[in-house]
Amino acid sequence: MMHNDKHTANQIITLLETILGQNYFTFQNQIYQPDKGVAMGSPISGTVAEIFLQQLEKTHIKHLIDSKHLIFYARYVDDILIIYDSTLTSPTNVQRYMDTIHGTIKLNATYETNDKFNFLDLSITRKPTSLELDIYCKPTATDTTINFLSNHPLEHKLAAYRVFINRMLSLPLNEVRHKEWRSIRQTAHNNNNIPIHLTKLRHNIQKKLDQPHFPTASTQDTIWATFTHSSPHLRKITNLFKNTNVEVTFKSSNTIPQLTKPHTRTIPSPTPHDMSGIYSLTWNTCKQAYVGQTCRTLKLRYQEHTHYIKNNDP
Repeated sequence: MMHNDKHTANQIITLLETILGQNYFTFQNQIYQPDKGVAMGSPISGTVAEIFLQQLEKTHIKHLIDSKHLIFYARYVDDILIIYDSTLTSPTNVQRYMDTIHGTIKLNATYETNDKFNFLDLSITRKPTSLELDIYCKPTATDTTINFLSNHPLEHKLAAYRVFINRMLSLPLNEVRHKEWRSIRQTAHNNNNIPIHLTKLRHNIQKKLDQPHFPTASTQDTIWATFTHSSPHLRKITNLFKNTNVEVTFKSSNTIPQLTKPHTRTIPSPTPHDMSGIYSLTWNTCKQAYVGQTCRTLKLRYQEHTHYIKNNDP
């Protein structure tokens, strides 16, 4: 907002205050409003939280980096990696200072043990002249991916392995790369994946990584078409778009959220006029009654009587 005029900046701030004030959630049929924080799931919450943290870092962390108390500082969302100069500060002082930056933000520190520490999905070991990397999995991690026997597109089944293999080939893992490849293959075996798919996927990723990176052509003319995957026979249709500017993507209708989502459409309760049977119509003028029987709804039969009267067609 530094490049906007004062009036525009005030409008943006007012709009943000209005949006962020709508911080409500429902739990056990009760509506609550938290006294702090932003609404989870709101499209703007992540952006606002990132702006807030970057402002804190600029105000309270930058001068520590400039003074070399902190040799390295990196943050990914809410995971922070800090390397400090032990001749200028200590881990206790770093954590004590971090806890005083903001009243509701506390640093849950994990210290280096035996020259080893974990950050995100990496296990980093400090050597005398270098750093050694390995893949880190949390204790709660499982080897479950989309089962190869499930009715999902092949692209969805291989998505997790594409990430695993790309990480394995992109990082300087050295000796542990073979161990990671065995782990990936074991995970694939546990989910009924076919080894030839992994081998082909690894070859394609390695080939792409080895190629020099050139500026890619503009994709403004690309048209995306989304198909709901129902069976492998759908490929006979999507293959028609090969060698065209149409890119095909798939979506599934048999995911757990979709299968367990309650039906939001409510069917109204039937009224007496929606039923069939014996009925009686009484004229207000002569007070005479007409008794009839119909297999259609009483509402439809009444409309037919009204039509006959208007058109003088008894």
